[in-house]
Amino acid sequence: MKIVTYHQNFMEQSMQESHPKPSRRGFFFGAAATGAAAAAVMALPRVQIAEVAIAAPKPAPEKGGGYSASEHVERYYKTARV
Repeated sequence: MKIVTYHQNFMEQSMQESHPKPSRRGFFFGAAATGAAAAAVMALPRVQIAEVAIAAPKPAPEKGGGYSASEHVERYYKTARV
């Protein structure tokens, strides 16, 4: 019973030591760092995203269906042969 009590006291003391009280200095330091980071992000030149040209889809087949043996399908058939 004494070992458990000692262990509990030790854990409580170490928990209290690992969480220091927050200070005003730390708060203002964090606020200043956040403000500086925000100012730096706003000062960076904006990157313009290039517009990507989208290829027009192929017209639907006249006889119906949508399957076509394209190059990548043929390549798959070659690799899947046993």
